Amino acid sequence: MNSETPTDMEIFLACAPGLEPVLAEEARDAGFAAPRAVPGGVTTRGDWPEVWRANLVLRGPSRVLVRIGGFPAVHLSQLDKSSRKFDWGAVLRPELPVKVEANCIKSKIYHEGAAQERVARAISEELGAPIGEGGVRLMVRIESNLVTFSLDTSGVLLHKRGHKQAVGKAPMRETLAALFLRQCGYTGTETVLDPMCGSGTFVIEAAEIASGLAPGRSRGFAFETLASFDPAAWEAMKAAHSGRASDLRFFGFDRDQGVIPMARANAERARVTQLTTFDCRAMAQLERPDGAPGLVMVNPPYGGRIGQKSPLFGLYTAMGEVFRTRFRGWRVGIVTSEPGLAKAMRLPFLPASAPVEHGGLKVRLYRTEALR
Repeated sequence: MNSETPTDMEIFLACAPGLEPVLAEEARDAGFAAPRAVPGGVTTRGDWPEVWRANLVLRGPSRVLVRIGGFPAVHLSQLDKSSRKFDWGAVLRPELPVKVEANCIKSKIYHEGAAQERVARAISEELGAPIGEGGVRLMVRIESNLVTFSLDTSGVLLHKRGHKQAVGKAPMRETLAALFLRQCGYTGTETVLDPMCGSGTFVIEAAEIASGLAPGRSRGFAFETLASFDPAAWEAMKAAHSGRASDLRFFGFDRDQGVIPMARANAERARVTQLTTFDCRAMAQLERPDGAPGLVMVNPPYGGRIGQKSPLFGLYTAMGEVFRTRFRGWRVGIVTSEPGLAKAMRLPFLPASAPVEHGGLKVRLYRTEALR
């Protein structure tokens, strides 16, 4: 009953809505097959090692899903019968738990709880696998009477790289940071400076990219519990993405003395201490570093989560003045939910990006070309 072959499965790279084209570009640059932006993510195709590689090397997805098969069904008894014939042993291990979720859209099978129960019981009785929390997540989608089975191969969300244990206020997720850096044209060949670095996400992400360090190198994944997993091949894949030397420097500053030790500790866990400098410094004290121009990347407060908006206009105005007068030749990227705050910087911003969900707010990236 499996409608996909093990060597050619549909892989879905989930991401924050608004960033799908940026993630498609990243997947294309990484050599994934014909990535296509769709609502909520990017589709590509490949075998199990490509699923592993997507989790290991791509910086933008929030999770990697893989479609393992499906069949048509118009009533619960048909769903039950076909689910029992499905080759669960090809993908699941009988000794490990499975969590089943169901979603019904425009189908004669409309009761999601009943659909979930039928599939779960089929897996339990035919394969012998326990059903419950803590196991690999199987998603059952029934749309227009077509049942599709997909597995969450990531497990814990992919922004949790395993390095950023200490965080400040309103932290930027690493996956968002990576895609915003890409939107600003960052490829790992120039310095990046964040004048409000918090726990150091932009700076550490940029340093990792320059060092060729795979974002998933320090964590585990749900696919390691699947029947298709090959530990030796996985170790070889990780070894092939072990990084490279870089002579670039990356700078993070913040007026809050308390976050600097956090950023340094996160950089140490990420193995980029030699490339990064974190220091306590107010915006008025900011100076451009020696060397070639690079990218200023900042996620300043924008009033929705930290304080109110009105006092922030002065901050944004002052920030814009510092960038215009001290960072000529540099590009600037600003993430904010407030167009008025961005306008107060009086910088020659290109058209703003699509809105992106971040911390319960809709934020946009405002970016410039090299300042003159």
